[in-house]
Amino acid sequence: MLKVGLTGGIASGKSVVGEMLATLGAHLIQADHIAHELMQPGQAVYDEVVQHFGKAILNPDGSVNRPKLAEAAFGQPEQGGATRVQELNQIVHPAVIRRQDEWMADMGRHDPHAIAVVEAALIIEAGAAERFDRLIVVTCSEEQRVRRYAERLKIDTERARREVQRRMAAQLPDSAKITRADYVIDNAGSLDATQAQVQRLYPTLKAEAERKL
Repeated sequence: MLKVGLTGGIASGKSVVGEMLATLGAHLIQADHIAHELMQPGQAVYDEVVQHFGKAILNPDGSVNRPKLAEAAFGQPEQGGATRVQELNQIVHPAVIRRQDEWMADMGRHDPHAIAVVEAALIIEAGAAERFDRLIVVTCSEEQRVRRYAERLKIDTERARREVQRRMAAQLPDSAKITRADYVIDNAGSLDATQAQVQRLYPTLKAEAERKL
């Protein structure tokens, strides 16, 4: 089995690339989905997050309001000063990484030829890169990130720009990520161009997975 980390900055298109790989036959898990599950009421991560950030981050039904949590962790986009994102990461990342490792181990038992792809924004920042055999970094320009983020959240461009910039401040720049990458997918062009890159890469990953046996 080949363990592949798929990463990139906010709104770089890593989810799109992950879905393309899954369509070709790879197995995919997304760190954001794991974190969402771990922050459901009754989970240890949920309890710790509420303890650290307070009940103001909760919806009336007791679930975590993710925009409010992001605001508490990253701070108001219009304001400067220190953020609490490291505090949030220290709570969530270890649990997410454990779940990823469990998933990859289970995948290897069920399919020794598998390409197991973990999509996560902070693989390198969390010190998790060494858990993977190969690392794919997805890149695009800041302007493309802003446009895509605005479209995704249906917000105006300036608000999207502030949000992207404050989140990028908590991530390594693409230039640093690329130095750690085994493969780079340039998502600055059309979806067809990105698809073509993924289709060229997939046979290489498949061959590497076969050699891992």
